[in-house]
Amino acid sequence: QVHVVESGGGLVQPGGSLRLSCVASGSFVRINAMGWFRQAPGKQRDLVASITSGGSAIYADSVKGRFTISRDNAKNTVYLQMTSLKPEDTAVYYCNADVIRFGTSTYWGEGTQVTVSS
Repeated sequence: QVHVVESGGGLVQPGGSLRLSCVASGSFVRINAMGWFRQAPGKQRDLVASITSGGSAIYADSVKGRFTISRDNAKNTVYLQMTSLKPEDTAVYYCNADVIRFGTSTYWGEGTQVTVSS
């Protein structure tokens, strides 16, 4: 069994910052890519950023220069540092992990709410 748990969401004013964390735990050989997605009400779930085990990262155009993804492989943890937050960043943020157990499977967390509002 594999569990993915996000934390760090909350309410922040426009221009503010938040740091999200996500930890994967359970029985597996290793984790390949880990990523952050977000879903606003009435919209599809979109990729925010993803990072490989080697540290290569990609970002959605809408967050480039404002968000930074990083990970600690020893702790099976991925972070999302969000700065210069905008109201349009408001969404539920989900973490996923591509885990190698008996083959490769993707596991998702339950999400953490980020609300950017004055």
